Amino acid sequence: MVDEASGADAVEEAAEPAPVITSRFLFVDVAAQRAKQLRRGALPRVERHPGGPQKLERLAMEEVRRQVIPYTLPTGYDGKGTVI
Repeated sequence: MVDEASGADAVEEAAEPAPVITSRFLFVDVAAQRAKQLRRGALPRVERHPGGPQKLERLAMEEVRRQVIPYTLPTGYDGKGTVI
């Protein structure tokens, strides 16, 4: 779900923000993939503050909320968790 073509370690800002995720299931999928990248050594795309999230999963969710994580959807995805 996370766009691997841009590179997991790239810290570049996207030209335009990723589309807002309205499905909580898609949100969890994208955040889980991003957390996996962070555990493997990818650099965070948001600044980590002392009072901010410490777990990589929480950091991944914050990145997705701020729309700094590009992602692609499968062909035929209808937004309800099913593929047409």
